[in-house]
Amino acid sequence: MELCAGGSLVLIDCGSGARNFGRDLHAFPPRPFDLLFTHTHLDHICGLPFFTPAYDGRFEISAWAGHFASEGGLADIICRIMSPPIFPVAAKSLKAVTFRNFKAGADIPRDDDLVIRTVKLNHPGGACGYRFELKGKSICIITDHEHGDKKIDEGVRRFVEGADVMIYDAMYTDEEYKQFVGWGHSTWQKAVELALDANVKTPVLFHHDPRRDDDALDEIGEAARARHPGTLVASEGMVLSP
Repeated sequence: MELCAGGSLVLIDCGSGARNFGRDLHAFPPRPFDLLFTHTHLDHICGLPFFTPAYDGRFEISAWAGHFASEGGLADIICRIMSPPIFPVAAKSLKAVTFRNFKAGADIPRDDDLVIRTVKLNHPGGACGYRFELKGKSICIITDHEHGDKKIDEGVRRFVEGADVMIYDAMYTDEEYKQFVGWGHSTWQKAVELALDANVKTPVLFHHDPRRDDDALDEIGEAARARHPGTLVASEGMVLSP
């Protein structure tokens, strides 16, 4: 995901779409930006070895993760996937990237007007949600997250309160979820319920089950909008503007 806020650029996670996005970035003058990881499961980091700005020293990329207990967590994980026999190019070749860790719940330090807050999520191995605030507008990214932990759920509820946009893990339906308790994902019904309870203007259903086709997602979108008229179903290439 790409976030443009004022003059700031922030990327959230680095899946397979990072390859094409990196190519697009080279069409503009190099600039510093942050890369925030919600967590480091393979589908969220597999694009970094193919993200060409990371190899270009003219860029300055601060890569952040907030779900590790150890200081070396993020760098260690990237080194593991970028080493033989998994990948032929070593992580030390990522000349533009500086790896940084924080503890979920802390704000990301910045020198501009964009505020980035974080919250702990419930996902195997840990995960972190983000809230971005600028000039009275706010967007929250809550993925990958499984509802059901009372303490974490209460923290997420406070975290997303009053947000203009909430991008939320909606991989399952409530009926499907019974088979996948503990897998680290939530349901579209919980997304809508949270949005209504926390006065979120636009909930965006995200992280769809890969087996679900467009027709099924259209049906979910209709059912969700019947409960919360502002609900959107995320799609590749979707652009949201304030």
